[in-house]
Amino acid sequence: MINHMSSYFSAEKQESLIFLAVGLAAIGISVWLWMNGHRLKSMAYPLVAIALMQMVVGGSIYLRTDTQLSTLSAQLQTNPAALKAEETTRMQTVMSNFSVYKAVEMVLLIVGVGMIAFLQRHDVAAGIGVGLVLQAAFTLTLDSRSSGAVGFYTGNRQRVGHADRLRMTVTLPPSLDRLAGAKRDADFLRLDR
Repeated sequence: MINHMSSYFSAEKQESLIFLAVGLAAIGISVWLWMNGHRLKSMAYPLVAIALMQMVVGGSIYLRTDTQLSTLSAQLQTNPAALKAEETTRMQTVMSNFSVYKAVEMVLLIVGVGMIAFLQRHDVAAGIGVGLVLQAAFTLTLDSRSSGAVGFYTGNRQRVGHADRLRMTVTLPPSLDRLAGAKRDADFLRLDR
């Protein structure tokens, strides 16, 4: 279990760095657009607005992840049942939030495409549309990936609290039963936590 937890939080931390990098890149592109007087410089509005959110989210996740992993790892050692209950509740909230985020991102993507398609002769509107499409598409992609990682982590976390060993009863065919004796209980698989 600890390996799954470490993998999940490592991936979360890496994605937070991606959010930070894209946020900084979006701000850099926005500055370049304004400084060069590009006709679609208005795309800087959604680029910067969403970049600031990406940087706040990415930075906060990056800064809290190591402490969160340490706390959860210690709890796994001392009270795995409590960890399972608390993480189940927390991850249900996270998945619910991802549903909301993805819905908002899809709306922004559709609005952006609509602005590009129907208002392309108006530079300000077209620029805002392009900015919305770029940021919404990126954020939607990353949030979809992250929600998949949450599902993987949640599925592996569900095993916490089960016996360390799975046991199975082996019933031998009658011809082998005489040779090996009656039913045998065997250790079948050792789960690596």
